[in-house]
Amino acid sequence: KPCFPQIPSGKEAQKGSLLFEDLPPASSTDSGPGGPLLFDDLPPAGSGESGKGDVPCRRDWGLGGCGIAAILCRYNEESQRHAALSLSKEHNPTQYEERMRIQKAGGNVRDGRVLGVLEVSRSIGDGQYKRCGVTSVPDIRRCQLTPNDRFILLACDGLFKVFTPEEAVNFILSCLEDEKIQTREGKPAIDARYEAACNRLANKAVQRGSADNVTVMVVRIGQ
Repeated sequence: KPCFPQIPSGKEAQKGSLLFEDLPPASSTDSGPGGPLLFDDLPPAGSGESGKGDVPCRRDWGLGGCGIAAILCRYNEESQRHAALSLSKEHNPTQYEERMRIQKAGGNVRDGRVLGVLEVSRSIGDGQYKRCGVTSVPDIRRCQLTPNDRFILLACDGLFKVFTPEEAVNFILSCLEDEKIQTREGKPAIDARYEAACNRLANKAVQRGSADNVTVMVVRIGQ
């Protein structure tokens, strides 16, 4: 079932035993499915208004990626358009480091797949391939959110076989602007639109011919 949690800010983000500052820094050499733009390359957060004068507004996002893609939707004030920024590294068995780990474990990569079958080199499931070098250890990264960030799209490779990151972000934005989406009693209209965006995007991927699993989650960034 699609879900769309809201990222806390301020003191609420400080609660818990693991703070974002405890996460290791992002790598600046890897690239995700949307291009070479990663956490460390994202521009710094702007400023927010509080009381008298402006004070820095800092909100960090921590991501543990394991076989999924994470795309940040950020509004660009200069171009007055939304951009799709890649936040994750693609876990593909054809990549050198991933292939070396698989081969050291006794597995092999054929036709771009582990043992000629599995198309990802890291996953939580697929237990039968763990002895062949497929791992559930995630890449842990962090980035700094800004007031111009709207949401983060998390999806498996089944979506991005038929959607580019830019197409997926624009599809979601069009759903969020659809005032005809009906909502159930007690559910905020914005939540209903995010839920509809998840369902519509997944269904559209299947209609476009994706024969792989299609899982979509959209995380709304609260202001």
